[in-house]
Amino acid sequence: MGVSTSAPEQGVAVVTVDFPPVNALPVQGWYDLATAVRAAGADPKVHCVVLTAAGRGFNAGVDIKEMQRTAGHDALIGANRGCAEAFAAVYDCEVPVIAAVHGFCLGGGIGLVGNADAVVAADDATFGLPELDRGALGAATHLARLVPQHLMRALYYTSRTVTAEELHRHGSVWRVVPRAQLIEAAMELAREIAAKDGYLIRLAKAAINGIDPVDVRRSYRFEQGFTFEANLSGVADRVRETFGTDKEHTGKEAQQS
Repeated sequence: MGVSTSAPEQGVAVVTVDFPPVNALPVQGWYDLATAVRAAGADPKVHCVVLTAAGRGFNAGVDIKEMQRTAGHDALIGANRGCAEAFAAVYDCEVPVIAAVHGFCLGGGIGLVGNADAVVAADDATFGLPELDRGALGAATHLARLVPQHLMRALYYTSRTVTAEELHRHGSVWRVVPRAQLIEAAMELAREIAAKDGYLIRLAKAAINGIDPVDVRRSYRFEQGFTFEANLSGVADRVRETFGTDKEHTGKEAQQS
């Protein structure tokens, strides 16, 4: 359990996340993931990193139960900073990062995938930001890298998900394959990238990041400020208790009908 790194083939490092039952990462888990990705990218023998997960799904975001059982705001602050570190580690990794996604990719999972260089997905993969149903905000920065602006907004406001095939049609998923073929499909792309000169591929990664129109680190930290405000105001706890539904509002509508 935790975050592990392997080197199944020359030039390729595989970072695997395993936090049963649903890969909802605790605060330390986000920092461990960041450390593993940065270390893999810093290894001169590595030309490409594959980020994958064990278990039922790729990532279910932060461990909300950890925040609920921790007094004060330490866990919330830790999760905010830990997510920012992990997302930045993927984006800033010295070599390209391929996300191999299966099952659910939610919340923080979108932050990881949205900052990856390429995405390979199983045909059972679904992607979404249920943040408003969890009394939180964030990662719209990264969802906007996967879908067009207006679709991002509709998905964000409704907490709906999209399939891997839908993202493939938008061009943000490289390939969609049966679940059993996911790792091999990711490795196939990784091999092609890893065959390039290691110095040159690092220059290419830095160059592409340098021409990005949005500073994803600053943009995401801006979003996180509103997450913290939602918690300080008390609305986050209220929304989590009602699963994202405004009971007071819907109750008034029922009385008027």
